[in-house]
Amino acid sequence: MARDALRAAQAAAAARGHRPGAATTGKWRRSSRGARRRGWSGSGADDRDPQPLGRLAAKMAKSQGWNEQLVSASVFGRWAELVGADVAEHATPISLKDGELTVAASSTAWATQLRTLQRQLLGKIAAGLGPNVVRRMKIQGPSAPTWRKGPRHAPGRGPRDTYG
Repeated sequence: MARDALRAAQAAAAARGHRPGAATTGKWRRSSRGARRRGWSGSGADDRDPQPLGRLAAKMAKSQGWNEQLVSASVFGRWAELVGADVAEHATPISLKDGELTVAASSTAWATQLRTLQRQLLGKIAAGLGPNVVRRMKIQGPSAPTWRKGPRHAPGRGPRDTYG
């Protein structure tokens, strides 16, 4: 039965013009449907090769229009690297909207220092992330304690004899 199947396969190959038992060369060949098919991948780059994850993520971010949001988010992720460890210890970025970065300082002295260093900080951020990511900085000092307790509040100046 196996010999009959082998003879039938050899006869079919001979009818198609193939020599029975001959090895294929691995070059371009026509399939039965007429489409060209390659027999091996080769040493060059190919679409079927695995792609690095970073390249795929960058391509997806570009196609989805996420580049601007990713660059803006990198201000927060790379803050200490961009402005330096000493400044990052006393200043924290809060928000970035329309090119304006809001930064909270740990004390009023550091808020004043950050205002004087504002140009240098904008230059460092532009060098690290590119121009026009951060165009302005709004620096806030620490907020004063509030005397409001609860949802209701009586208008007026509040308790003035507390420290007197």
